[in-house]
Amino acid sequence: MGFYYDFENADAFATGAIGTPGERTFYMQVRADGRTVSVKCEKQQVAALAQYLRNMLADMPDMTGSVNNSTATLQNPVEQDFVLGSVGLGVDRSNMRMVVQLEEMILVDEDEDDVFDLLDDEDEDEDPSTVVRVLLTPAQARAFCDTADLFITAGREECKWCGSPINPSGHACPRFN
Repeated sequence: MGFYYDFENADAFATGAIGTPGERTFYMQVRADGRTVSVKCEKQQVAALAQYLRNMLADMPDMTGSVNNSTATLQNPVEQDFVLGSVGLGVDRSNMRMVVQLEEMILVDEDEDDVFDLLDDEDEDEDPSTVVRVLLTPAQARAFCDTADLFITAGREECKWCGSPINPSGHACPRFN
């Protein structure tokens, strides 16, 4: 059974990474009313979400205000609630908010059956995935994007010939094979 979290007035929408470059685990985190939901995700998912939020901000009226980047950084301890599957985006123009929906990844086998739903067939109509819906102010979205950019670029240096990341122990560039 999944859970549904609805954050209409989130205190924070954050992102960050834990670990050393090349072995980092990325998270998105929503905080409100003393509740924290942490979602494990991929670096590319954070980058794509930041890019889409920036595009959405460009289409909204300029309501430039102070951006508090501290609300866009992870709060420790980070305890994973679920792994991110799909992301939905929208705009609530009447309230000038962006809607972000994070859905849990559900593993399926070759027959498209839920891997974890082996014996529990009594609740067929129930959605097994967890969903987090958060409404963001433009300032929160901007802070998320700025923080995401910092963590995305803080990874390993890229090889100037092949573009692959260079490990601290070195890099066997395929261009010099």
